[in-house]
Amino acid sequence: MKRFGLAALAALAIAAAAPASAQQVLKVGSTPTGIPFTFLDTKTNSIQGIMVDLVTEVGKDAGFNVQIEPMQFSALIPSLTSSKIDIIAAAMFITAPRKEVVDFSDPIYTYGEGLVVPKSDTKAYATQDDLKGETVGAQVGTAFVDALKKSGLFADVKAYDTIPDILRDVNTGRLKAGYADYPILAYNLKQGGFPEVRLVDGYKPVTVGSVGIGVRKGEAALLGKINASLAKLKANGTIDKILDKWGLKAQG
Repeated sequence: MKRFGLAALAALAIAAAAPASAQQVLKVGSTPTGIPFTFLDTKTNSIQGIMVDLVTEVGKDAGFNVQIEPMQFSALIPSLTSSKIDIIAAAMFITAPRKEVVDFSDPIYTYGEGLVVPKSDTKAYATQDDLKGETVGAQVGTAFVDALKKSGLFADVKAYDTIPDILRDVNTGRLKAGYADYPILAYNLKQGGFPEVRLVDGYKPVTVGSVGIGVRKGEAALLGKINASLAKLKANGTIDKILDKWGLKAQG
């Protein structure tokens, strides 16, 4: 009986200590092709980038661990709303249609679309009107593809699964022009993998937005923790350091 009593007490002590030491693990959806925001690092076979670094730091501050789940951009919102993941951390704009199904954190980084054309095409494209009647490409599920289609300017707007797919078709001359997230295009081209593509310097973006971290509707407590941590990380310079690490300038 005495031995049983000691064992029972030990088990109770372990059970009582467990909740305090076990941190909540939240599944975070990120894309493998949104460099420098998110991308698949083939050396480690893991998703890396600005949003991964940021959500990891948020988790440390807010008291939860993150488990990164790689998926295509178009699968992020369906995976969140079906509870396959708990958080979206990717190059996702905070838009009115998305806010109907997702609650977003405070804005993290603001930018617009960039325009890429074959390097052999030296025309100075300033606006989308300069490509009226042409076939262009954009990534499926992004704010850019919808805006391009609604403009009515183009003969066709081809939807691509990934930004590297757009760059490949522009690189080979199969596509007249492509639109995508400016920082992602700039980073990809800097790596030298698409030598026949140029990013048009004088182009003025139409669809400008801010990236935020997404959570399911009704997760007010989680969203509050994320926003509180983001404010702290902004104030202590952590966000600026993460942006600088990946070649982006800090914003005011």
